[in-house]
Amino acid sequence: MARFTTFTTHDVRFPTSRDLDGSDAMNPDPDYSAAYLVVGTDDADGLQGHGFAFTIGRGNDVQVAAIDALAGHLLGRDVDAVLDDMGATWKSFVDDSQLRWLGPEKGVMHMAISAVVNALWDLRAKRAGLPLWDLLGRMSPEELVALVDFRYLTDALTRDDALQILRAAEPGRAARREELLSRGFPAYTTTPGWLGYSDEKLVRLAHEAVAEGFTQIKLKVGANVEDDVRRMRIAREAVGPDVRIAVDANQRWDVGPAIEWIGALAPFDPWWVEEPTSPDDVLGHAAIRRAVSPVKIATGEHVQNRIVFKQLLQAGSLDVLQIDAARVAGVNENVAILLLAAKFGVPVCPHAGGVGLCELVQHLSMFDFVAVAGTTQDRVIEYVDHLHEHFVDPVDVSGGCYHAPRNPGFSAEIHPGTLQHFAFPDGAEWRPVATEVPA
Repeated sequence: MARFTTFTTHDVRFPTSRDLDGSDAMNPDPDYSAAYLVVGTDDADGLQGHGFAFTIGRGNDVQVAAIDALAGHLLGRDVDAVLDDMGATWKSFVDDSQLRWLGPEKGVMHMAISAVVNALWDLRAKRAGLPLWDLLGRMSPEELVALVDFRYLTDALTRDDALQILRAAEPGRAARREELLSRGFPAYTTTPGWLGYSDEKLVRLAHEAVAEGFTQIKLKVGANVEDDVRRMRIAREAVGPDVRIAVDANQRWDVGPAIEWIGALAPFDPWWVEEPTSPDDVLGHAAIRRAVSPVKIATGEHVQNRIVFKQLLQAGSLDVLQIDAARVAGVNENVAILLLAAKFGVPVCPHAGGVGLCELVQHLSMFDFVAVAGTTQDRVIEYVDHLHEHFVDPVDVSGGCYHAPRNPGFSAEIHPGTLQHFAFPDGAEWRPVATEVPA
């Protein structure tokens, strides 16, 4: 009987603030970081599970400590028992009453659970010899529903509702799987739009995005309305009328200013406006959406759990739902959110970028296409061309599409050399540069 024997965390940080990669109105100087976990067993197969929570620098050590606090829930447990019933395993982490007090079901502890749960799914997919999207896509409706905690959801989504959604999608699964393998999944790129970039860099990267086959780009907005209007005009002139331009305010506005600011950008035909206000403000999002229609409202990357997603959907607060692979409590909770979105008929366009978020979330969208929503209409996965070289199985994006991963696992594994070089604060990347003293 194999047991979990190792639980190793790493504080990994990349100095992206040096070139303003990832800069936006709320986060002007991010250092993309991963509170990274590797779990191992004493099984003869030697396989490990890899997972992480994404942060943007300071506080990554706090996130690592939160992950470490969960080690006792895994070490020494039977591997098959843990992996065969991931619904019960998920609950065992979320229902720790003392750690739950730090949330409940939100914040640093919930993100820590995502790192552990996602590492376990990585291991389960590797043991099955399948990429995670395909593993999930082959599971029966009953197996998928068993992953979900329906507590707090049943006024909007019941177990029977979920089964009905999944069973309705079953007949076309095989054909959609083949379509995904042959054509890929539509992508959009945020690479041109970071707020710290010059107008010249914006134009150059926008031209490159269109040439590479992207039919949607995204710009960061929210610091200065005159600058935003200028940049939107420049971007629209660069890409023409047929390429979608989404904008992202990163929670910068109150409700009233959001409505006014979006009105100023509306002449340039924004496809959606992302995170116009606090991610917790369900009614604020609803008021903004009503006021700015037909401009779409998108949100979700900072939504803390399935319960807030439920309320956003119930209140009519969004047109586009954006899951994040590492903020809610991992794969299980994201399956619940995908089912909620399907129940309400709202398209899912995930948040990605960061460190490894593209690698992870592609699996969730591809599973959604194969086994839940059954369509890619108005659905795109965010793509940012940063840091993929550090992953053993990096995303394959070309022609404006994500191409389905074929290697077993959740695509979460970072090269050992990266873990060492970018370790904070003692890795080579973070050591002070020695300066010569003049003679």
